[in-house]
Amino acid sequence: MAIVTSRMIPLIATAALIGFAAQARDDGRYANSPLKGWFESLHSKGGGPCCADADGTALDDVDWESHDGHYRVRIQGDWIDVPNDTVITEPNRVGRTIVWPYYVNGRANIRCFMPGSMT
Repeated sequence: MAIVTSRMIPLIATAALIGFAAQARDDGRYANSPLKGWFESLHSKGGGPCCADADGTALDDVDWESHDGHYRVRIQGDWIDVPNDTVITEPNRVGRTIVWPYYVNGRANIRCFMPGSMT
């Protein structure tokens, strides 16, 4: 599992704002993004930083859903239930749905999830 630095965070915002789903890998070009500090401040309810060891991915509306107050996301073709303690409840400044998956033995797990507006 690759260690992700806080330098990759602004790319997540940029990918979300451009309007396409993309794996976030910042090469330093977005160090001055106005959303950098906000992304770095995001933590799950369990206290873990969202961008510590996971890449954020902006999702299209067809790749996530909500039912009875619970979420699930589609990652690499598989639907995964989002644990409640990984849901970010503060206002979403980029508008797009973002998930921070990490992988154990090839299986995706969710570090953090921030729902979008579903527009």
